[in-house]
Amino acid sequence: MTGETTDAGEASGPILYWVRRDFRLGDNPGLSAAAESGRPVIPVFILDEVMEGHGACPRWRMGLGAEAFATALEGIGSRLIFRRGKALEVLRALVAETGAGSVWWGRAYDPEAIARDKAVKAGLKEDGIDARSWAGHLLFEPWTVETKTGDFYKVYTPFWKSVKDREVPAALPGVSALTAPGAWPGSEDPGDWDLARAMNRGAEIVRAHLTIGEDAARGRLAQFIGHKVADYAEARDIPGVQGTSRVSENLTYGEISPRTAWHSGMRAFNEGKRGAETFLKELVWREFAYHLAYHTPRIVSGNWREEWDAFPWNEDERTAEVKAWKQGRTGICFVDAAMRELYVTGYMHNRARMIVASYLTKHLMCHWRIGQAWFEDCLIDWDPASNAMGWQWSAGSGPDATPYFRVFNPVTQLDKFDKNRDYASRWIAEGQGRPPKDALAYFEAIPRRWNMSPDDAYPDPVVTADEGRKRALAAYENRDF
Repeated sequence: MTGETTDAGEASGPILYWVRRDFRLGDNPGLSAAAESGRPVIPVFILDEVMEGHGACPRWRMGLGAEAFATALEGIGSRLIFRRGKALEVLRALVAETGAGSVWWGRAYDPEAIARDKAVKAGLKEDGIDARSWAGHLLFEPWTVETKTGDFYKVYTPFWKSVKDREVPAALPGVSALTAPGAWPGSEDPGDWDLARAMNRGAEIVRAHLTIGEDAARGRLAQFIGHKVADYAEARDIPGVQGTSRVSENLTYGEISPRTAWHSGMRAFNEGKRGAETFLKELVWREFAYHLAYHTPRIVSGNWREEWDAFPWNEDERTAEVKAWKQGRTGICFVDAAMRELYVTGYMHNRARMIVASYLTKHLMCHWRIGQAWFEDCLIDWDPASNAMGWQWSAGSGPDATPYFRVFNPVTQLDKFDKNRDYASRWIAEGQGRPPKDALAYFEAIPRRWNMSPDDAYPDPVVTADEGRKRALAAYENRDF
């Protein structure tokens, strides 16, 4: 269990604080405990074997978050040591260099991170090092939420009902000082890692849409709670307006804690702001994703409902239909606008995510893993648990009480949620005499080999809404679920 602690008696020497997805000084239990110990604290960020496997955009965004956190640490008289390599090897080297007696970190809950952390903890234990993991990335530890029979939850609504009235501890105050070591170990220059390279031309375009660092994250949340949360329940479904919080980006990298977001939402709820409960439910939806990733780790790589293993999805992402989907050239306006928003901003509106996922897995009959991998490469708020659960929810193979044969109609969805075509016209340049800046930015961000121009004719649908629905329902009828 990730909650275990390995103590090596009364540990002495500096504490290596291994920074992962907790780029913040406020409400950071592990860092606060290190500060309160009075011992020297050496924060370290490792471009390790797990992070190396991430897609281009989240890996790049992680590096930007780490650099911003380094600046925050300098503001309190500390610093962040950057190293690249396998986590255990790097930590052992740092222990040898610094005489550290402890290595502490904030917990992670996805299967790949858990496997890494168990190996690190075991290796450090063999060396006689005090290794501890701390909560902080979630509101509720996954093993603490159980049904009345002691099982884990498999449906969201009962999960929500079981936790909505739980006491969530107050957020901890920000760390204001860390005792420095007598000598700092050497640090690599993260600029030398060139994490933007895999972004190609897109880095410069996407960079303008990022909100990086703890102060910016807190400002974003305050703006949302103060001005938008009241209308959130309705506005969050309209992609043409700024009706969502967008704090998913900052929660992903721990630039703001879920407890801080929860208590802000709860204050709004108690003040009678009617959209606040929906916001709280979205925070718990993230919790539910990690609950499932912890208890059923297969969800991140295989069908959560194993009866779907034999379903005849297309798994070849080289097909013309998949290429059109990735390039925002399906001929379905809602899908194409969303895919272009993703490429320009690194973000996609929540309603749009459901539409593009449904279209890929149902209208195009493609395996959800194709979409999951594309999102992992392109999303700034990519999260291993939420991404996997979202794709499987849309595909029908995941934890959803709604029947798998639900097929969103992307045409009527656009009519319902983008009546004036504000969203579609913002992102699709073809056919417009004077396309807006964001629509044109797409052609600056995409690879040149795609050979696309805003002067191109807008394509006919690769699969129409009606044709795709009929094809999906026919496939479902022929399967024995």
